[in-house]
Amino acid sequence: MNQFHNQGLQVRAKLADLFGKLSGRKFPLKQLLKRSFLLVFAISFSTVLLLDNLQAFAQFPQLPSSATIIQPEILQPRQLPRQEIRGVWVSTNDFNVMKTRSGLKDAVNQLRRLNFNTIYPVVWNSGYTKFPSYTAKRAGIPFFFKGTDGQDVLADLISQSHRQGLLVLPWFEFGFMTPETSELALNHPEWLTQKRDGSRTSNSAAGEVAWLNPFHPQVQQFIQNLVLEVVSRYDVDGIQFDDHMSLPRDFGYDKYTVALYTQETENQPPSNSADPEWVKWRADKITAFMAQLNQAVKARKPYAIFSVSPNYYNHAYKLQLQDWLNWVRLSIVDELVMQVYSNDFRRFSRKIDRPEIIETKRYIPTGIGIMAGLRNRPVSIRQIKAQVRAAQRRGLGVTFFYYESLWNYAQESVELRQAGFKALFPRFARRSRI
Repeated sequence: MNQFHNQGLQVRAKLADLFGKLSGRKFPLKQLLKRSFLLVFAISFSTVLLLDNLQAFAQFPQLPSSATIIQPEILQPRQLPRQEIRGVWVSTNDFNVMKTRSGLKDAVNQLRRLNFNTIYPVVWNSGYTKFPSYTAKRAGIPFFFKGTDGQDVLADLISQSHRQGLLVLPWFEFGFMTPETSELALNHPEWLTQKRDGSRTSNSAAGEVAWLNPFHPQVQQFIQNLVLEVVSRYDVDGIQFDDHMSLPRDFGYDKYTVALYTQETENQPPSNSADPEWVKWRADKITAFMAQLNQAVKARKPYAIFSVSPNYYNHAYKLQLQDWLNWVRLSIVDELVMQVYSNDFRRFSRKIDRPEIIETKRYIPTGIGIMAGLRNRPVSIRQIKAQVRAAQRRGLGVTFFYYESLWNYAQESVELRQAGFKALFPRFARRSRI
């Protein structure tokens, strides 16, 4: 990274610090701009510096550990074209279907016939990749999944989907989460974070898992390299991260993070993991990394959709340090799919009526993640229809978890289920890259 670009980053960091101080005062935006004419000029100048040197971001720059997130009162998110999301996640449970060329082709053709337009195939799960990754191999992780003919399933899925006019956004399902027994955790124990009592695991839907330290520069570099591998080597339309691109709030008491927090604040981390300032400091660090990751992806593929699929905001921020509403306001994300897995229709409706969803859909394509069923817990097509129509009435798209449960793990017949989806999506809604 050249000296000119470094100067641009330094200007932006100083501006961010000043914005953080200003944000504590209750000025109307117009009044704030009048009082800050020189500051606004400096913003414009620093933006020119950064744009002139955009190529430098392809070298995976690390944000300084003291980076401050610009407050949303200062910046307004850009507005992207409205597009209806009709998606489905392809999970590890679906790989029995996807591992053969004929099975994959039939699955994509069926989705197109039912007027879906987006596929989110898992590429990072349980400490392993679903594609032959050089980054994973260097970290001591074996590539374990191939198709029955030895084919690269991700490449095959992208090719078949694009022939049918469907977008493909590979899904980094596990984010910073990894099993404690994975090669990644065993080979790099210094990359793991811990709770205040020294324990390193938490219980999740995937069982007992450890957490990579999202504040550690080597962890950030590893995740960023994995993402850029997918973006660079495959003709993807974007990339997606979900609720595990976060950290449970009880974590962050490892030596590295404690030292970083102490250096920046001159205080030890509070013993109360829910302390608001401690929560905000860690959430802001994750936001800074997501901003860096977005810049790196856009430098490689400017049209790539940068998508996230978090939990509802109150849970995501307070319990997982995932400040996704700030990501929207800072134009870090291009698409959002909020997971709302509930059998209670009133609860479902309350969540999709939340102010943060109303705000988000003003700026970027926004959808709701809907449970289509599990192997041992089917969901009726009646419930699915009610939730989809509720989302559609509010101008929201939908994405289903997961492919096989659309019609294979259900009490109704395959024909009845597929007819139900056809009724929900009677015509194709084409999506485009941004």
